[in-house]
Amino acid sequence: MKEKSSFKQVLPVLFGFFIMGFCDVVGITSTHVKEDLLSGYDPQFKDTLSNLIPVALFSMFLLFSVPTGILMNKIGRKKTVLLSCIITILAMFIPLIQYTFAMSLIAFAMLGIANTILQVSLNPLVANVVQGDKLTSSLTAGQFVKAISSFCGPFIAAYAAASLHNWQYIFPIYAVITLVSTIWLFATPIPQEVATEEASSFGSVFGILKDKTIFLLFLGIVFVVGVDVGLNTAAPKILMERCGMNSSDAGYGPSMYFAFRTAGAFIGAILLAKVSSVKFFKISALVAIAALVALIFVSDRNLIFAIFAIIGFSIANVFSIIYSAAIQYLPNKANEISGLMITGVFGGAVIPFIMGLTSDAVKAQTGSVIVILLSAVYLLFLSFTIKQKETA
Repeated sequence: MKEKSSFKQVLPVLFGFFIMGFCDVVGITSTHVKEDLLSGYDPQFKDTLSNLIPVALFSMFLLFSVPTGILMNKIGRKKTVLLSCIITILAMFIPLIQYTFAMSLIAFAMLGIANTILQVSLNPLVANVVQGDKLTSSLTAGQFVKAISSFCGPFIAAYAAASLHNWQYIFPIYAVITLVSTIWLFATPIPQEVATEEASSFGSVFGILKDKTIFLLFLGIVFVVGVDVGLNTAAPKILMERCGMNSSDAGYGPSMYFAFRTAGAFIGAILLAKVSSVKFFKISALVAIAALVALIFVSDRNLIFAIFAIIGFSIANVFSIIYSAAIQYLPNKANEISGLMITGVFGGAVIPFIMGLTSDAVKAQTGSVIVILLSAVYLLFLSFTIKQKETA
């Protein structure tokens, strides 16, 4: 009876990971905003402006990760997750109230705040309903749910465009899904955690960056998220530029990437139990770099889709490898390290912004690919650096 009750508690918590995946719709949104709202702007600055959408979203991770940890200590994990859901619902209706570039930026900034709160609070909430050996598998299941959400985003947008005659209806669809998640979690009794530590301060968290190894790993998070969000943002634009595809069909580029990232995470979870994580990291970075180099020159649609798949598959486990390496390096400061690594997700704001500047400068998406490639080169450098540090 207790196990059945526990299972009922786990399901609404895991469903929260589906809401977490909504942030990945930023790629196709950036493409539509460029096409719908920036047609009258100087073509030289279109990519820079459209890439402000992911900047608005992912910069919130830099601002709100640590404050969320402090808030969570005061109101509890469940209430913090519910707060993120409410903000998500509000954000989803803003583009429908007024579909302008400024309102789009506000909507995705709010979604960024909501997603930051959710990412900081949802993983710990899993520990409230799952203990012991099942915790790791439950967290892995949550990441699969998130990946499924990311994969479905372009298909939902395409459905909204084809059947509802407006791609923007993806937002009320997401709002309804979030509302269901909110009600489900609110109605489910979740054991309250017992606070055992004081909330981390800004100083205690960012002070850890003085350690060279932690600093390098933090940059690793910045760049792996940059690769992830960067390719998600650039994929539709590459297909439109090189293959003449419309924005709806080009939206399947990110879906290919997310589908193989999901498969890569599943296979990686099996292989990482048998293979050294550092060796796995090196191979993943090398494969990603080779694929990105090829992407600079390829213009065939099928080959481009294949490259998206290869990059998604190879990069799938890099975030978790870096995150685990940081926790293992300073296990006595796991809470501070966790907050710091989530703060590094703001790389999803920095890298796309640089991509926009570069692609506008060279007047082609090749500029974006080069920026993503350089991010992957840093990951390869890091894969050789952390070999000596894992045993530190």
